[in-house]
Amino acid sequence: MTTKTETAASTARRWGSQLTQLAAVVAIVLVGKAALAEPFYVPSGSMEPTLLIGDALLASKYPYGYSSASLPIHVAFPETGRLFGSAPHRGDVVVFRWPGDRSQVWVKRVIGLPGDRVQIDGGRVFINGEAAKVTPDGTGRAEDDSGSYETAARYIETLPGGVAHPIFKLYDNGRLDNTPEVTVPPGHLFVMGDNRDNSSDSRVPVRDGGVGLLPIDDLVGRVDAIVGSWNPGVRRQPITDWLSGFRVARFFTSVH
Repeated sequence: MTTKTETAASTARRWGSQLTQLAAVVAIVLVGKAALAEPFYVPSGSMEPTLLIGDALLASKYPYGYSSASLPIHVAFPETGRLFGSAPHRGDVVVFRWPGDRSQVWVKRVIGLPGDRVQIDGGRVFINGEAAKVTPDGTGRAEDDSGSYETAARYIETLPGGVAHPIFKLYDNGRLDNTPEVTVPPGHLFVMGDNRDNSSDSRVPVRDGGVGLLPIDDLVGRVDAIVGSWNPGVRRQPITDWLSGFRVARFFTSVH
């Protein structure tokens, strides 16, 4: 005859086993997010046309090594450098913790590496005195954070070293089109958004809401792919139209 004590013990063992399995799954997921890759969502148009508002990104953690910024949750650990650290390449699209508030995660493109001299003159990027090649590529639609669209001139910019990528220019004489030359110090990067007139990046100091010169230790990872995309602007339409917001053509596409 099975006693109540035996039944309770059996139930406790079963629950204990299930909780152990659940804890193991959670641990595996957290380790994977910390060491391999982590998904992120694009909330602004600063990287258009490369990345759109509503894109879901997959950022690889291992290319640049690991620091406290690599953790899937923000923990205010002292900075200790990067383990297995490796410098980004010019042109990489990177996810990083914003120096002004490291609980926030931003995405920009690497323009200048440590030791580079970077200047924006007439809206054109100069690196070590060499101008990036800019080729007209028609026009596009730039979306702002409120869901409104504006026509933008589209160009293909080729950085010194050969990395080519699209950019948007909304204005002929944008407020950030002319900057003094700066030398990127060791352990830092100069980053910019591809939507050049709608990006607070290394052209803007942290105290003014920009990135300033980004510490490499704040890197989270390299953006390699868009795994999904949904246009949040359709939320203003009837719920029956929300499925039309999925940008299927952007699913599982690489980022350059």
